[in-house]
Amino acid sequence: MLPTGLLIFSCQKDIHQQKQRTELAKNNPNAETPPFNLEVILRGEGNAFGLVKFRQDVDPSKIITLDTWVRDLEPNHNYLLQRAVDPINVVDGDCTSTSWLTLGKGLIAQSIITDATGTGKEQLWRDITAVPSGSGFDIHFRIVDAVNMAVVLTSDCYQYTAR
Repeated sequence: MLPTGLLIFSCQKDIHQQKQRTELAKNNPNAETPPFNLEVILRGEGNAFGLVKFRQDVDPSKIITLDTWVRDLEPNHNYLLQRAVDPINVVDGDCTSTSWLTLGKGLIAQSIITDATGTGKEQLWRDITAVPSGSGFDIHFRIVDAVNMAVVLTSDCYQYTAR
């Protein structure tokens, strides 16, 4: 059995090391500790499902790629990916924003078109050059019908930090 003093010192050392790693990651845009990349899962009624691979590579242009895939939606139909973010650096895991922005190829909205089986894929992107590096956000996503804007898929709340 370890002496109590040794156990307390060991725990304090682990906490101190974790704080150091977190501070280094905040100051290093190449670090992977903050949530720079997300695997966003979207769910709907029945088997309706979607996935967004949300990636921000290490580059000065600050482009987020949004590889989007949906399945079990209406066949041969157009859908849109939207996101809403809470105020900058208010990261509490509770997505409250309803200011939905339609995503696409840069500033141009782009439909996700499903095939005859109700599956669709699209490579979207967003430029976040204006967002200061290290800024944190609560963010959530949805897929809407491009014709009537009805919500067909929604995600949970995710946390994101800009590189």
